[in-house]
Formats: sequence, structure tokens, C-alpha cells
Amino acid sequence: MVAHDEIGGLLPIKRTIGVLDVNNQSFREQEEPSNKRVRPLARVTSLANLISPVRNGAVRRFGQTIQSFALRGDSRSPASAQKFSSRSTVPMPTKRRSSVLWSEKLDINMKESLTSNEIKRQEAIYELFRGEQDLIEDLKLARKAYHDPMLKLSIMSEEELAHIFGDLDAYIPLHEDLLTRIGQATKPSGTVEQIGHILVNWLPGLNAYRGYCSNQLAAKALLDQKKQDPRVQDFLQRCLESPFSRKLDLWSFLDIPRSRLVKYPLLLKEILKHTPKDHPDIQLLEEAISIIQGVLSDINVKKGESECQYYIDKLEYLDEKQKDPRIEASKALLCHGELKNKNGHKLYVFLFQDILVLTRPVTRNERLSY
Repeated sequence: MVAHDEIGGLLPIKRTIGVLDVNNQSFREQEEPSNKRVRPLARVTSLANLISPVRNGAVRRFGQTIQSFALRGDSRSPASAQKFSSRSTVPMPTKRRSSVLWSEKLDINMKESLTSNEIKRQEAIYELFRGEQDLIEDLKLARKAYHDPMLKLSIMSEEELAHIFGDLDAYIPLHEDLLTRIGQATKPSGTVEQIGHILVNWLPGLNAYRGYCSNQLAAKALLDQKKQDPRVQDFLQRCLESPFSRKLDLWSFLDIPRSRLVKYPLLLKEILKHTPKDHPDIQLLEEAISIIQGVLSDINVKKGESECQYYIDKLEYLDEKQKDPRIEASKALLCHGELKNKNGHKLYVFLFQDILVLTRPVTRNERLSY
């Protein structure tokens, strides 16, 4: 964007920070789901075709082990199984998730006994259920197809992977628990009579995502930095070209939990929309919606504070006199971005809750500072 004329004359020295007072403002970032995906289920294919040709015997044996594991899991005989090269010459077809509606699995006699509104209600519950299955599968895939191979092949260090992937494994039991609860509430006919009490008891557990979401900015920055490494770039590109990725890059998988979180209010409202007014779930669903909105609000606040501190830590001062206590005290970063004055000189601007900071970006030892 282009700066207004009033700051057109500012030409700060490299890394010099200019400070302007601004009125205290409030800001709320609204997030929306970022990944539209076709429904599951896809099996992770062999990782042998993801591994670059190397002379190291241990790495070569690791690739052979993965390949043999994948072939054993294939329903075809080894003789007819496809042989994988180090770099596929023909693009492999993308594996897509099946999209089956709840009503399509229903017995025709049972279907005729339900009202159209009840069918829509059951469809909404089933969409919630299937979404949890998809999420669990993606969390496991992120570990098995990306994290573990990169650790085994020393493409990234254990510390770097921990910083990027966070505690993804720890969230799998949380979502498996919801699947179990819904499964236990499902009748032999495939219908779920009540789900409100399940959601009210389960949703507070999503507060566990506070740390993960707060770390996303730093994790994304580290991942982008590591992509400059040819080995990392090569590995991730091979994954992207493989069927199991569904043409999603690594960050898309790592961002799926956040995307899922912001979908819960929409899913619950859809269930509530098709629930009869005299149904015992009405009040419980309204309570569940209130709970998830509170959880998302708390996560948003923590994420905002983390983002604010991330950029504060990247500020460097040529002179101690440039420091302002209002910068260190800031808990919210309202917006930031590049500006140009009328002479075409670029500035990078941070609008904190009480102060506007003008900087020049500089990269030193692959680390971006301002």
C-alpha cells in the first residue's frame, strides 16, 4: 500500500525506528476456514518415492523398508505392485476422499419413516462426525508422512520439527474421544437422538489448542526459512506431487486444526437449525455454541498476544533512545505491512494498540529484523 503525504518526507536510516502516538483502538481478527477439502479416506502411499537418491546405506535401507511396508499393505501381489522410482516421471493421480451422505447409507424403509427436517439434522450430525475422522487422519498423516521421515533422514533437527509441528499427536485422543461418544450415542438404525450433552462436556477440551495456535506464526516463519534448504524443498515437493497429499502442502496440513476450530460454530448452528423446538437438545446446543465461541475468543486473544510479542522481539534499535515503553507493553498488533513514501522508499509499519512504529526490514544470518 502507499503512504499518505504526511509521512512522505520520512527517510529513516537503515533499521531506524520512528515512533508516532495513535489513539488506543480495539481490533478483532475474524478467521475463516482456509482449506476446502473433498471428504476422506485416503491411505498414505509409499514414501520411498519421496526420498532423494543418496549413497548413504542407512538412508537407502530406510527407503527400502518403507517401500516394502507399503507393498505388504497393498492388496495386489508383489509382482503386480507398482515400482516406485526416486522421481516419478508421470504425475500420480490425486487420492480423493469419498463424499457419502448419511442418507445414502440409510435403509430405504428407515429413510421413509423420517421427516425431511430430521434427515437434515442427522446429516449435520454426520458431517460433524466425518469431519472428526478427517481431522484425525490428517493429524496422523502429518506425523507419518512428513515429521517422521524428515527426522529419520536428518532433513530437519528434532528441535526444529518440534517447533513446527507442535504437539499435534496430543490432540488425536481428544478428537477420538468425540468419535467414541458419538458412536456410543448412535442407534443401530444409524440415527443419533441426542448430541447436545456430548458437545457441552467435550468442547471445553479444545482449549488445549491455545498453545498450538499461538505458535503458528513462529512455526510458519521457521518452515519458510527451512524451505530455503534444497533437501527440505525437494522432500516437500515430492510429498506435494504424491497422491496422499491431495495437492495440499505441509502448511495446509499443519493449519487444518485451526481451520477445524473455526468450523465448529457453523456445524453446531446447522444441527440446531434442524432440531425441533421441543427437542431436549435445543438448550444444550445453544450452550454448546456459547462454549465454543468462548473457546475461540480465548484462543484468538492468546494468538494475538503471541503475534504481537513475535514482532516486538524482531525490532532492533540503533539507539537506546528509540525504545519506547509502550512498545514493550503492547499486547495487540492491530495491523502491519509495507508502505512507500512519495519518493518510492519502502518502510515497514507496525500499528500496535498505543503506538505506530516505522521501520526498515533487514536480513542478517537468514533472520529478518526491523
